[in-house]
Amino acid sequence: MPRIVPGGAWMVRRIALLVPPRVSALDYSIGVNILGDQPGYSVLSVGEPGVASDDGVVIVPSHPLSAADDADMIVVPGFGDPHLPPPDSYLDVIARGHARGATVVGLCTGTFGLAFAGITTDRRVTTHWRWSDQLRELFPDTKVVDNVLFVQDGNLLTSAGAGAAIDLCLHLIREDFGVDASHAAGREAIASPARLGPQPQYVDVLSPPGADLAPTREWALSHLSQPLTVDALARHAAMSRRTFIRRFSEESGLPPMRWLTLQRILVARRLLETSDWSVDRIAGAAGMGTAANFRAIFRRETGSLPSDYRRIHRGLDG
Repeated sequence: MPRIVPGGAWMVRRIALLVPPRVSALDYSIGVNILGDQPGYSVLSVGEPGVASDDGVVIVPSHPLSAADDADMIVVPGFGDPHLPPPDSYLDVIARGHARGATVVGLCTGTFGLAFAGITTDRRVTTHWRWSDQLRELFPDTKVVDNVLFVQDGNLLTSAGAGAAIDLCLHLIREDFGVDASHAAGREAIASPARLGPQPQYVDVLSPPGADLAPTREWALSHLSQPLTVDALARHAAMSRRTFIRRFSEESGLPPMRWLTLQRILVARRLLETSDWSVDRIAGAAGMGTAANFRAIFRRETGSLPSDYRRIHRGLDG
């Protein structure tokens, strides 16, 4: 979270985007374009001179590796042949950043860079499904999470492939600057601003014709202020409760009620950021019942009380 300084201004977060050998030009461009376009982030391209990407493109970093030593966040894009470690100079930068408490992000096979730097022991991470088994074999003390878009374990964040890297970058913006900023960045990238980390990278079983639950999810989003239940959602989808739960989890990667809770939190966050509504009114609009219940759920999900969250994000707006 950016720090508020006297007068309501906020300090820009300095991000070091590493350019390791064999870097994925696509992953690198995602970091440059999504994070680099966000006011409040200062993105520096750091690395050794003239790095050839795995696509044959030569990327010339704008800053030496030493520029990463005072970064608030270090982002490691994916790279080819991930079983081969990046040079020690890059691994040292990652390890030093982690040791001083910087946020460390691995996009796609960039997760291997974090693991080679020795910072993923007993930590939850993910990567592209094609490389999950190899990551697990090379680093048996790392907790590899399969078939999710991205994972956050404290100050360590990792994503699956390029699409999931976009989702993770939007998640970072949402956590630092709020829901509206994430939505705006998503619109610029022509990407959904609200795909959640636990959603699957892929679905093994295709839904049969007519079984797409998007209309039911849209209906639920338009009725969040109401006390929705699994039975009500199943009735809207014209399915049995058991079939609905299975199909919903296959499509969204989350059980129905967990998905509903996260959507309610997104609505509450946006209202705290953009409205002067009381906590009681926001609790009702987000379908969380009483103010006391809302405070408890919001703190469990975000780590902040609603009043603290509002004060911080109003400070960002100022």
